[in-house]
Amino acid sequence: MINFEIKKKDHLARRCCISTKRGAINTPAFMPVGTNATVKAMSPDELSGIGSEIILSNTYHLYLRPGHEIIRELGGLHRFMNWHGPILTDSGGFQVFSLSPLRKITNEGVTFRSHLDGSTHFLTPELVMDIQRSLGSDIAMVFDECAPYPATREYVIDSLKLTTEWARRCKEYHEKVSTKQYGVSSKGVTDSESAYCLLPTAYFKQALFGIVQGGVYNDLRKQSVEELIAMDFDGYAIGGLSVGEPKEIMYEVMNYTAPLLPENKPRYLMGIGDLADVLEAVSAGIDMFDCVMPTRNARNGTLFTSIGRISIKREEFKADPNPLDPNCGCYTCRNYSLAYLRHLFMNKEILSMRLNTIHNLYFYLNFFKEMRDAIEGGEFRGFKNRWNEVLKTSKDEL
Repeated sequence: MINFEIKKKDHLARRCCISTKRGAINTPAFMPVGTNATVKAMSPDELSGIGSEIILSNTYHLYLRPGHEIIRELGGLHRFMNWHGPILTDSGGFQVFSLSPLRKITNEGVTFRSHLDGSTHFLTPELVMDIQRSLGSDIAMVFDECAPYPATREYVIDSLKLTTEWARRCKEYHEKVSTKQYGVSSKGVTDSESAYCLLPTAYFKQALFGIVQGGVYNDLRKQSVEELIAMDFDGYAIGGLSVGEPKEIMYEVMNYTAPLLPENKPRYLMGIGDLADVLEAVSAGIDMFDCVMPTRNARNGTLFTSIGRISIKREEFKADPNPLDPNCGCYTCRNYSLAYLRHLFMNKEILSMRLNTIHNLYFYLNFFKEMRDAIEGGEFRGFKNRWNEVLKTSKDEL
């Protein structure tokens, strides 16, 4: 499965390493989001080249299209997308609740309509485990219900009860099937060491993370943590934040919940990527993050730099010969001017999305590397304070 080692602590901030069969994940870690078995505008080689050690793919979307059985028959998700490093798959629970307005939740599972074609589907915790096993991800997530904000305490209590029960069923089913050979197709795969790295979960045991819920109620968050710890998962995620609640409430819940999680297991804050939020979360002891923010912003012309965010469509960049960020070593900044990047964006050129995405992801991954270095050097507090000042005084008002 995975091995977790804490290498250094700076107050609650942690510099750790998660070892998997497909490689090491140094934390704090950012996971680029590859929803449909691709990180938009990026090839796997490019992702690896800019320092990505793990990516996230989405169970819900791959279940609907092309279908998990097809991916299994083609050798699993790593082989399907030609990514050799670790993959984390989320459970699809958030997408079911956010993308499908027509759904029915019971103790057994969720009936919902596909956002693609309106077809009806029924997901259970056991099926979600089967889907992720077919995909062959290194880290799988339990099926949970993400309570909305605002929600009454009564609703969140019922939701938490359901989430805990589904986590138990996921864990029991995961343990049951992990002892069995799964019959994954190995078309075109030899029995060499390199081929082994491409094979899915018939050949190794997936790690399974529990997801802490409980809305904005700290006592319910504590209850959720205690119930999940009793099941002994390989890691723990905090879910149900950044769903509309005010920032100060998100920080309060996050700072309360993170220290309750086991010291010797990875901690993952789901769907959070705003850098100010990341800094706050790392200072609370969080290890793993994912978000579409760097890639989505790149496609929309918003770029992250060492002096804050800028909008590339600004008129002031029309004839600017300077690089986007002179302090950045990415391919985009080494080879192209602000004027050219603006020109591409204004003309809706495909290369604009690629160059912007390369830069934003490089920036994020380098930010996390510098954050790890700061923790190792006992300088995280200064790092956090410096960057919070930069983030408050962006070059552009966005």
